[in-house]
Amino acid sequence: MRKEVTKAKRIVIKVGTSTLIYPNGNINLAAIDQLAFVLSDLRNQGKEVVLVSSGAVGVGMHKMNQATRPTTIPEQQAIAAIGQAELMNIYNQRFSVYNQQTAQILVTRDVIDFPQSRVNVINTLEQLLAMGTIPIVNENDTVAVDELEHTTKFGDNDQLSAIVTKLITADLLIVLSDIDGFYSADPSKNPDAKMYQTVSVIDECLMAQAGGAGSTFGTGGMSSKLQAALRIFEANSTMILANGKNPTIIFDLLAGKELGTLFKEEHV
Repeated sequence: MRKEVTKAKRIVIKVGTSTLIYPNGNINLAAIDQLAFVLSDLRNQGKEVVLVSSGAVGVGMHKMNQATRPTTIPEQQAIAAIGQAELMNIYNQRFSVYNQQTAQILVTRDVIDFPQSRVNVINTLEQLLAMGTIPIVNENDTVAVDELEHTTKFGDNDQLSAIVTKLITADLLIVLSDIDGFYSADPSKNPDAKMYQTVSVIDECLMAQAGGAGSTFGTGGMSSKLQAALRIFEANSTMILANGKNPTIIFDLLAGKELGTLFKEEHV
């Protein structure tokens, strides 16, 4: 039983593209509907919720009937622009069924790094939470570039979700992925891989176990999950990595059930 998790009042939930998009590229409407239902119910319980959602490029690819991810930056940003509008349409429609108001916040790295705009982002998020809305945050893929000295990208939404958790001093970050938790090796390749229930120290050995990149439609991977967890440790907060195939798992996680991997730094 994870008692500290049951007390979480302010929660950031990150959903990866793998939760929102089927492997065949179609939109997983059932998962999006479950997500809207669960998060709306958490609001009804009096919890404060921020959703960090990937999926703009994946939804854009679906909308434009593209089977392969674009390779040039202008193409990627155009597809993201199309997909972000469609993704918010779907979210607004599903959340409105449960009478829950949402809001969209698109950010780039420089906005967070620049002190004045950082304060503005925090104030906006705080105001939206005070108004009872569920802010839906994504990277502004249509303008973000990551080159030379002009670093505007977060890298992926794992990092963004950890940064948002830190900005609003949330009690808990739940990262929903396409894997049950953090494993000692890739479970699809190594039958002896074991899943960690709890991770309290992130060292070079653990980073080596994280391996490489993410899915066709997304950008994250296990190493980015660990980088996010390091940010969570810095913020003295807690993170759970769990399988987002069925978003109702959030109810079980918040009930303290030992599902997924809990990341919480030990303070001696």
